[in-house]
Amino acid sequence: MSGNRYLLDTNIVIAALNDQLVFPAAEYYVSVITEIELLSFHSLSKADELQIKCFLRDVHIVELTTKIKEQTIALRRDKRLKLPDAIICASAIINEAKLVTEDVRLHNGVVEKVITLNNFLRGV
Repeated sequence: MSGNRYLLDTNIVIAALNDQLVFPAAEYYVSVITEIELLSFHSLSKADELQIKCFLRDVHIVELTTKIKEQTIALRRDKRLKLPDAIICASAIINEAKLVTEDVRLHNGVVEKVITLNNFLRGV
């Protein structure tokens, strides 16, 4: 492992699966919110569900802990984020991971370490 930690937002996981992206060696995390969002699409096929579950087996699923709940509350109060976004950001902060997301609202100082997919893939 490279020692780098990345928390992947839902939009990044979808892009990775759709485009069959290969990520560099690192520790990868997703929030339980991302897991729920991915597996609850109403038109999800069995093949897509299997692909998602295979992907999720290879990453750390970040469950809701007391620390994440407290950080989520602080983010919602201070940054006025939607609850799912606040949980995802709190999960990155508590796990000291860079947040990989295309959500531009989260690039505006919500999380200290945020990176877009293109920059992530280019190693920026």
